[in-house]
Amino acid sequence: MTLRRQVQFWLLSLIAFILFMTVFSAVLLPFVAGMALAYLLDPVADRLERMGMSRLAATLSILFAFVLVLGIVLILLVPVLGNQMLGFIDRLPGLVRSLQSLITENLGDRLTKVSGLSVADLQSSLGDIMSKGASWLGGLLNSVWSGGQALLSILSLFVITPVVAFYLLLDWDHMIERIDSWLPREHVDTVRKLAGEMDRAVAGFVRGQVSVCVLLGLFYAVSLVLLGLNFGLLIGIGAGLVSFIPFVGAALGLVASMSVAIVQFWPDWPWIVAVAVVFGVGQFIEGNILQPKLVGASVGLHPVWLMFALFAFGYLFGFVGMLVAVPAAAIVGVLARFALTQYLASSLYRGTGDGDSQRSSTQTDE
Repeated sequence: MTLRRQVQFWLLSLIAFILFMTVFSAVLLPFVAGMALAYLLDPVADRLERMGMSRLAATLSILFAFVLVLGIVLILLVPVLGNQMLGFIDRLPGLVRSLQSLITENLGDRLTKVSGLSVADLQSSLGDIMSKGASWLGGLLNSVWSGGQALLSILSLFVITPVVAFYLLLDWDHMIERIDSWLPREHVDTVRKLAGEMDRAVAGFVRGQVSVCVLLGLFYAVSLVLLGLNFGLLIGIGAGLVSFIPFVGAALGLVASMSVAIVQFWPDWPWIVAVAVVFGVGQFIEGNILQPKLVGASVGLHPVWLMFALFAFGYLFGFVGMLVAVPAAAIVGVLARFALTQYLASSLYRGTGDGDSQRSSTQTDE
């Protein structure tokens, strides 16, 4: 197969993948979630097999334990988080008004001197900004909830995902062998090498980042609850879950918690500072302990590239796109590094030997 035909084949495959994602994005969520779950749990199944268990017994044991733990967590957390979410949405307008009053009362003169606006104009501007921000946040929460219901019911997600994960986890090794048998024999070693790099990049990031998000969410939630912050459990777990987007989870959690803390604790500055310290300590733990130990530097996903992939895939394919974004970003990163290596080793980068000899002979004649 010529290079031109190979490029045409992979371009057609990419177009087919995009069309598939676009057409079936509304029903893909439980299947993508089941595939991700099977991929994450496959090393555990392999380890149980090496210990003497059959593949069927290992798969049943893993999924039963996973569903049991997930069910216990949902039973304990979902009612509490649901009540806090409803309370937060209900009290959001009052929270915005209280925060606006505190800002204008304590910083109004300074802001007036800096901006040149009167106190009334400044208060009106702050009110407009905060009301628009509150309405945007409320609309976002409502759209996420209604969009999730329209996309797929929660019941079908929890029913279909374990079934898909069971069959994929049971046949995972056979599927990998079958796919390996389809590889072009001429390039099988190169494809296997690239597939191994993709697997290490995706597994290293996803498995490590899931652990980072869970640990950060627990740290933020427990710390904010111990400080007595209103909606501390909701803000802490939310900040931890969004921490897979670099800096975004901590920034959103800090803004939300500081807004609540200022209204709740003012003028007791030590409590407000303590809330800020929680997120400072969390960022230190994430950057110096959790990320190096659990994710590592060998993943090769730059934060800017990761954020672009998440927003781009989320915009194009919704929540399913965000689930696919991280593996896709890792795969594209591996392919880009391979293409760059090939380019640096080619004559296109180094130039042709004939051109070098012609230039040297011209210089000699001169």
